[in-house]
Amino acid sequence: MRFREGIGLLALAGCITLGLMLARAAEVRSGTWAIMHSDTPGDVRLALMISYKNGHSNDESDWPISDLQGIDLSKPARHDVHFTISRDAGKFECEGFLENSEGAGLFHFTPDEAFTQNMRSLGFDGVDEDKQFAMAVHNVSLQFAQEMKNEHLENLDTDKLIAFRIFGVSREFIEDVRAAGINVTDSDKLVAFRIHGVSPEMVRQLHQSGYKPDEDTLIAMRIHGATPEWIEQLRQRGYDHVELEKLIAFRIHGVSPEFIGKLQELGYQHPDADELIAMRIHNVTPEYISDMRSRGIKDLTIDKLIAMRIHGID
Repeated sequence: MRFREGIGLLALAGCITLGLMLARAAEVRSGTWAIMHSDTPGDVRLALMISYKNGHSNDESDWPISDLQGIDLSKPARHDVHFTISRDAGKFECEGFLENSEGAGLFHFTPDEAFTQNMRSLGFDGVDEDKQFAMAVHNVSLQFAQEMKNEHLENLDTDKLIAFRIFGVSREFIEDVRAAGINVTDSDKLVAFRIHGVSPEMVRQLHQSGYKPDEDTLIAMRIHGATPEWIEQLRQRGYDHVELEKLIAFRIHGVSPEFIGKLQELGYQHPDADELIAMRIHNVTPEYISDMRSRGIKDLTIDKLIAMRIHGID
């Protein structure tokens, strides 16, 4: 039985059982779990779901199989399971069933009583019940908290530690980015780097091309798709070392290697960057230029073409 079928069978029983679970000691948090196959070798896809009075939460991510103590994924037939997941923030006790390495069940989470004080001793206050549970889910360990503190980051707090784990900001990532030439210290920008795909390799490629981007420019480049590969395509069209801000404007307004190539075929060999941006802003397209020529309007400069568009000459 696939997990998505099994979880449906658990729904009614889960609702009844959860009511009993939530009546237990306040520090115990309970919900349902589901295991699916992961594309990452050595991992499983684990979902943890909790229902509240005013809604529910559902966290689904890859977990190392080794973290699930007592589970055996080698049995193909349906069988009952009981396994535990131990984290610095607390322990998950899970029971249910598996079939063909997928399944579902119920869990109880018991927070570690010393965790809040241990985090406070590292300089991280404000670990309430919700954050402690999130830190257990995303494996914000005391060692990880200490590693991040050692990086001397700005705006680092418990929320950032959780975000770091969710988006993959690690000590190795920070050190690689710094080694590539960006001495990033802002926690928010590190998260943005991971969300938008700013990598150490991207930084190295830009530096090798003579650029010296700052953090905000790197993020903007990734948001708008100004990648090193795309920059190389422009270089092949004769646009070498265009200012990064103008490369971003190219992406925003649609100045592409294909657009430049069509202009070159029409005889406009090398419009400057500002002209290209203005042409796209005012919709001076190769098709528009060809249409004007078909009407006998020839020898038009880029400035004249832009002026014609501005004045509505179609």
